[in-house]
Amino acid sequence: MKKIIILLAATVMLGTVAEAKDKKKKKTETTGETLQLSNSTALPVTDGAAPTAPTTTLKLEDMAFTDLNHDFGTVQEGPDATCKFTFVNKGKEPMIIQKAQASCGCTVPTYSKEPIAPGATGTIDVAFHTMGKPAGPFNKSITVTSNAGVKVLNIKGMVEKAPTTSVPENTSMIKTN
Repeated sequence: MKKIIILLAATVMLGTVAEAKDKKKKKTETTGETLQLSNSTALPVTDGAAPTAPTTTLKLEDMAFTDLNHDFGTVQEGPDATCKFTFVNKGKEPMIIQKAQASCGCTVPTYSKEPIAPGATGTIDVAFHTMGKPAGPFNKSITVTSNAGVKVLNIKGMVEKAPTTSVPENTSMIKTN
């Protein structure tokens, strides 16, 4: 008998939760509530379905980089090797860089979180950590995702081991009396 009462109570509770969700959905449909996305674009919520991303007129070629590749040449192990990739927004609306992700942890891209206005210049700064890297060539990529699409930047070069300081072998102190 207890099992039946518990089962009945659970069924009533589930029905109440479903009614509350349905009321909230109807309220959203009638109030024209909006959903705020992380990139500051508000999307209307109309029929309870997931909102779609805003359409953009930007194309991949609107993110016009001066160069997609940078060759550091030979760099000494130790200090970071840095470079700057510059681009112009050739589109008719603001460009938003959503992320810049390097192919490994030794490469760190940074960029402005602010929208780049049409005709304005944006930059992606890249630092390659050379400390502890083995001597030899390196080739890394940075994937830049924006509301215009995805571009891949590349850096390469050669790490040269830092010179080691050596102590002369015969450095014993001779004490004379």
